Amino acid sequence: MSRYTGPKARVNRRFGALLYESAGCVRAFEKRKDNPPGMHPRSRRSGNYGTALAEKQKIKYYYGLGERQLRRYFDDAVRKKGNTGETLLLLCERRLDNVVRRLGLAKTRPQARQGIVHGHFKVNGVKVTSPSFSLRPGDVIEIRSSEAVRNLYRGIIANNPPAPLEWVSLDTEGLRATMLGAPGPSDISLPVNANIVVEFLSR
Repeated sequence: MSRYTGPKARVNRRFGALLYESAGCVRAFEKRKDNPPGMHPRSRRSGNYGTALAEKQKIKYYYGLGERQLRRYFDDAVRKKGNTGETLLLLCERRLDNVVRRLGLAKTRPQARQGIVHGHFKVNGVKVTSPSFSLRPGDVIEIRSSEAVRNLYRGIIANNPPAPLEWVSLDTEGLRATMLGAPGPSDISLPVNANIVVEFLSR
């Protein structure tokens, strides 16, 4: 799957949202100009198709998804009961890289993905190297026993205090997190109109 490697601050400015959270992107976003980047930005068309495409792109950038991966999540969401848009986003929220980021074990989702790919995390005692691993209630996430790796994450937590989550608990001393339940609609961290994304993907 191709990964976006271009200028991330421009993406934040284009969509008017903090989709990338690195220090440089945050500073650039706070100093952002009124107009989106590019020449003659106000002349761009933004009809229903453009709005839906922009909302879909937000999901892809925020969660680090490729087109095919987003389509797979959409196909899974369609088969489940309930609001398809909410279900799509909740599937993304249960990704291991997203949970690692929201627990404060990484400053950004790309950093969380890097740590997972390098084998820093175990789920239920088994090393997991897939950032897209879907967590379920009862799963236990641990940092591997290497003292150097554990000190790395202790430092990240110390400088990046995590916001408490009702559906997952974190033992900051033991570097161990437990899924207490599944995230609900109020736990979705990305402000996006998922319903028009569903309409877009249903075409």
